[in-house]
Amino acid sequence: MSTYEKIKEIETEMARTQKNKNTAYHLGTLKAKLAKLKRELIAPPKSGGGGGEGFDVAGTGVARVGFVGFPSVGKSTLMSKLTGTFSEVSEVEFTTLTTVPGVLHYKGAKIQILDLPGIIEGAKDGKGRGRQVIAVARTCSLIFLVLDVLKPLTHKAVIEREMESVGIRLNKEPPNIVFRKKDKGGINMTSTVSLTNLDKDVVKSILNEYRIASADISFRCDATADDLIDVIEGNRVYIPAVYVLNKIDQISIEELDLIYKIPHAVPVSAHHEWNFDELLEKMWLYLNLVRIYTKPKGLLPDYSAPVVLKRDRAAVHEFCNAIHRGILKEFSHALVWGNSVKHNPQKVGREHVLLDEDVVSIVKKK
Repeated sequence: MSTYEKIKEIETEMARTQKNKNTAYHLGTLKAKLAKLKRELIAPPKSGGGGGEGFDVAGTGVARVGFVGFPSVGKSTLMSKLTGTFSEVSEVEFTTLTTVPGVLHYKGAKIQILDLPGIIEGAKDGKGRGRQVIAVARTCSLIFLVLDVLKPLTHKAVIEREMESVGIRLNKEPPNIVFRKKDKGGINMTSTVSLTNLDKDVVKSILNEYRIASADISFRCDATADDLIDVIEGNRVYIPAVYVLNKIDQISIEELDLIYKIPHAVPVSAHHEWNFDELLEKMWLYLNLVRIYTKPKGLLPDYSAPVVLKRDRAAVHEFCNAIHRGILKEFSHALVWGNSVKHNPQKVGREHVLLDEDVVSIVKKK
């Protein structure tokens, strides 16, 4: 029996099983078995070398945004209009057969854009080059799920299901669970919150499937069985996503008002270039980037070429390394102007965390 057939068999059994306290142990075991099988789908194919022709794209810029969606929803038109990179456009499905890279310059940041081939239902099973598309999607800093505004929720549900099946968690934070395997001592389970979805028997059923007899587990959130399995597997990726609802030139104002109620959504018309400003602003927000301006000694700040960093990796030493790794050897302190300091300028050390549009002057050792 193939991996896909085994997965289908377990999913069918889970669908038939009623959810209650008496079946929680059995469902926990089935979910763990399912996760182990799906691990094979996440791993790249062993034969053929890499992700396939045209799918391995060298990273460039400070972030990578992948366009994912069904065939012929306007991904290529959107890519061409945003970046000036030609990606073949047609009403025929599957015009884009490989990854088409482009570069978008926004707020001083160089951002790589990838137009991925159209995804279809069953992509996780390899249909329509789906596994290669999803493998590239896992490497993105942000995913643009491009949807046809005339059937957004249908396509949205299918793509989310395909992504979820191969370990991509969209617009979610990693579960706050601390898990540590031990050689002996049994299962030690603690929680700082009330657990409404798990008890020790369900946790043990999942650990038994992974043949883990001893472990320390600390729950710091009201976790589910799926959350625990995600932590044990350790191969999940948590990626922000924006739902780009294309072709709004084909709907009414009343329908547009309804579309705006979809979380994480931005309606656009790629053909007419409508609402690109909101889309790019949302992209910047979800990428969580900050711009830091340099100020050479005795000169005005250089606002033309900011150093762009991730917001959670924006300490002074990371700013220095982004310019040149040799700077820290001669680093004495930095002078900072901006929102991260109380006084302008303020003398700070290498661990000081910078905020968007701070100005920094590096002072070297004498």
